[in-house]
Amino acid sequence: MPVSASDLDEGINSEIQYSFHGHTDEMNLFIINSNSGEIVVQGQIDYEEHPAIELRVQARDKGVPPKSTHCKVLIEVVDENDNAPEIVMTPLLEIVKEDTKPGTAVALVTVSDKDGGKNGIVHCALKGLFPFKLETSYNNHYSLVVDGPLDRESVSLYNITITAADEGTPPLSSSTLITVHISDVNDNAPHFPAPVINAFLRENGQAGGLVTRVSADDSDTGENAALSYSLLDSSSSSVPITTLININSLSGEIFSLQSFNHEEMKRFQFQVMATDSGVPPLRSNATVNVFILDENDNSPVILPSYSEPGSFNSENIPYSAEAGYFVAKIRAVDADSGYNALLSYHLTEPKGTNLFRIGSSTGEIRTKRRMSDNDLKTHPLLITVSDNGEPSLSATMSMDVVVVESLDDIKTSFREVPVKEESFSDLNLYLLIAIVSVSVIFLLSLVGLIAAKCYRTDGSFSRYSAPVISTHPDGSWSFSKSTQQYDVCFSSDTIKSDVVVFPSTFPLPDAELISINEGDTFNRTQSLPSTTKFQWMVRLSTPCQRK
Repeated sequence: MPVSASDLDEGINSEIQYSFHGHTDEMNLFIINSNSGEIVVQGQIDYEEHPAIELRVQARDKGVPPKSTHCKVLIEVVDENDNAPEIVMTPLLEIVKEDTKPGTAVALVTVSDKDGGKNGIVHCALKGLFPFKLETSYNNHYSLVVDGPLDRESVSLYNITITAADEGTPPLSSSTLITVHISDVNDNAPHFPAPVINAFLRENGQAGGLVTRVSADDSDTGENAALSYSLLDSSSSSVPITTLININSLSGEIFSLQSFNHEEMKRFQFQVMATDSGVPPLRSNATVNVFILDENDNSPVILPSYSEPGSFNSENIPYSAEAGYFVAKIRAVDADSGYNALLSYHLTEPKGTNLFRIGSSTGEIRTKRRMSDNDLKTHPLLITVSDNGEPSLSATMSMDVVVVESLDDIKTSFREVPVKEESFSDLNLYLLIAIVSVSVIFLLSLVGLIAAKCYRTDGSFSRYSAPVISTHPDGSWSFSKSTQQYDVCFSSDTIKSDVVVFPSTFPLPDAELISINEGDTFNRTQSLPSTTKFQWMVRLSTPCQRK
């Protein structure tokens, strides 16, 4: 950019030299050609530092004395988009609780751009999807606020990137990162792996033994996840659960307080409650089933009649018994369960006999073969009943099998069984009352039945019962009344109109008249029982035979 001046003098007096007048920082950015007056930039011009520059230029001739003049040069610096936006973050909350409501401010954001015009217009935004948003407070000032539900158990920390871009060409941008920590609140109850927990405990164990260990987890953290365990007694349980077991409140280990018997208690149930230490505390329950496992602690017991105290066991068989002849059946039970109660029967005979066998599962004693003259008359047998437990337990009994010549020689043997005298119990009283009541009802029913029968019989003889006359194809007639029946025979030419049956006018009770229109007439009274008498009047025209 040149500057020029003119001088009206001539010669050397009109020669002009140019220079800057004064001294400023801006002058260091330019130089001026002393002869031509051209101003040239020699430094870095920054719009943000010097948007406008003022220079003073002096024009001086070479005359004597020299004369000079001055002018002001104003330089306007045109901005270029050479500055990216700047972001300033001011946190308001170091930690945000997971139950913070939407709209709560987390931080303040301020953006700026040293450029001017469009180059200085800045837009701010979040990069990515977060439960937060930027709200404009005023020019180039924003608030970072909560925009959705927070869940520490899902995301405990958010790294949020905020970007700012200007409208220059090409646009420049910048970004910054803010970390938001989510703090825990007690919003999760303890959780057991399963609602029902099964534990197994052997019977006859020592008190204080470990039954099982329950464990729950809590998705919260810190004090909100610190759990304690306790027992809940079932309302349906007849025995307080705290007398059977105890639980370690910190570890959840459950210990027995007594020894258990499978034959008395096969299973018991209770609930365990897990409680956290949050405010307010949250809790959950789990049901625990404890199954008492059976041990082989009961020997088999032989049932009567072969187990009666003081009895002598003896059975008789005939000499003619065939192979497979039934001798006796031994019955036994075992109070244990499963394989421990699975019984097998074994028989021991005198050496060399080998006459009998016993069903290993049924306990039936039968002969193996027919008798021989060399066999003993009395065979002592030893029966052993064993269970299938580990170790196996057993019970034994002895029996004498006596061989007799025939079944007529077999006599029933009565075993002397001690009778236990018992007092007259309530059950006996109830049985006696029931027997008496049934007997009384039976007698009353019998009397009523007899009375009804007599009444029905008297009434049947007091009423008139019309007789019934039936005809047959051969010409015969049948006369019947009540339970009495009479047959009357006529010739084949007799017609129905010849016979008339009607009540008698004679004083004899229940008399009937039988009349035939043609021929002779005769009357007849037949002697019957006192309650049944009939009077006949028959007139016959043709003789006939009674069929």
